Amino acid sequence: SEKCLLRHFSSVGFWGLVNNAGISTFGETGWLSMEKYEKIADVNLLGSIRTTLAFLPLLRKYKGRIVFMSSIVAYFSLGNGIYSMTKAAIEKFCDALRLEMKKFGVRVCIIQPGNYARSTRIQPPVSAEEIWNELSEEEKAVYNKEYVQERANFFNSILSKGSTNGNEVVDAMVDALMSPTPKARYMVAKLTEKALVFVCVLFPTVVMDSVLSYALSK
Repeated sequence: SEKCLLRHFSSVGFWGLVNNAGISTFGETGWLSMEKYEKIADVNLLGSIRTTLAFLPLLRKYKGRIVFMSSIVAYFSLGNGIYSMTKAAIEKFCDALRLEMKKFGVRVCIIQPGNYARSTRIQPPVSAEEIWNELSEEEKAVYNKEYVQERANFFNSILSKGSTNGNEVVDAMVDALMSPTPKARYMVAKLTEKALVFVCVLFPTVVMDSVLSYALSK
């Protein structure tokens, strides 16, 4: 239990916490039920917050490190808005926490992986048939099966291009925990993925919307 863990680590020391739990799903905003939104948020966002709050007294006591698993999709979304939403939220939580913990000597780091779907299996290939069958009648009246199939094919093509070098993300996590001077953010991504983030951060929103709309139309 939480109390047993806290009692144990209080005597032996506790220097590092990695919030790595995460789940994902695919679908446009209206395709997903409120239950799915709550489930994804509960694991990806609230789960990390619960764990952090539980161990915060020990991390302050031992001047430890807290590492959060985010994603480059905290900056943009390509058919996975529900996942992007939770990652954007965890980034803001970390930004506040990092400043608050500075006075206690606690370091807060964010890992921002690119597409490592083939390494983590966090998102299995999606089935257009399953998506269609789960749509409400209102959504079926707006979309058709061909559109759902196109979106599923597009998303599956992204998943198939994911890196298998998951060790790169692990290396960043280890550096965040062990380095004398850890970074606030570790972006572990391909050059093209970093370019997308660059455009998103430095250019007007209309530019990023145009880039993503073009990608979605291909």
